[in-house]
Amino acid sequence: MGARSGRNARGPLAGLLIAALVSLACAGGGLAEPEGERPAPGRSPASPGANTTRADSTTSVAEFEQDVADAQAIAERYWAAQFKASGQRFQPIRRITPYQRAGEVSCGGQPLPRNNAVYCSQGDFIAYDVAWSVGAFRQVGDAFVFYLLGHEYAHGIQVRLGINYNFTIQQELQADCMAGAYLGDSVRSGALTLAEGDLDEFREGVAAVGDDPDQPWFAEGSHGTAEQRTDSFFRGYERSLEACDLG
Repeated sequence: MGARSGRNARGPLAGLLIAALVSLACAGGGLAEPEGERPAPGRSPASPGANTTRADSTTSVAEFEQDVADAQAIAERYWAAQFKASGQRFQPIRRITPYQRAGEVSCGGQPLPRNNAVYCSQGDFIAYDVAWSVGAFRQVGDAFVFYLLGHEYAHGIQVRLGINYNFTIQQELQADCMAGAYLGDSVRSGALTLAEGDLDEFREGVAAVGDDPDQPWFAEGSHGTAEQRTDSFFRGYERSLEACDLG
């Protein structure tokens, strides 16, 4: 997967009535903090020593870090264009923070665990366990990095738009759809170029972070089954933000 820095992805936030950007301090009363992408019960998280790689055979930490930087840059340009098309000012997420140990980074006073990626509305940042993320990158492929960043960035956009569902699963599946829209629109605009196998990596990566089939959909922290998550992601990928129930 390759990023092209000279072009922006375009596409309006159809149907949204945005009076102003929502204050992050006010968002804490409604938006549940995503718990991140956790391996489903019975599955082992990808390890840095994984010997299975996808078509592009990406393996180095330097490549991983470059993909994170590219995914962030494309997400910022994409969402800035959407907000501008709606006549609104866009505020990028403040920072993206890698961590190595449980409790090294906290969100709203709660230490983040291992094997996790999360958007924290209180500090307006994305944090991820570097060992788990690099392991997934090596096992699934670089497309997973763009999906993971896109999903967490979507949670920041939900805060900015004041989107607050009653159930976690609704928030999570919409974020999957928005991640799909950001990636699909970026490919169509030429801001992002897919390599052989990237679509399979998207499908494999999204499915891998699905909930256990026995997880109640209404439980706090539910993200959706593998089928629900892949359906939401590819609905956004193919049909853009109009498919994501934003308005």
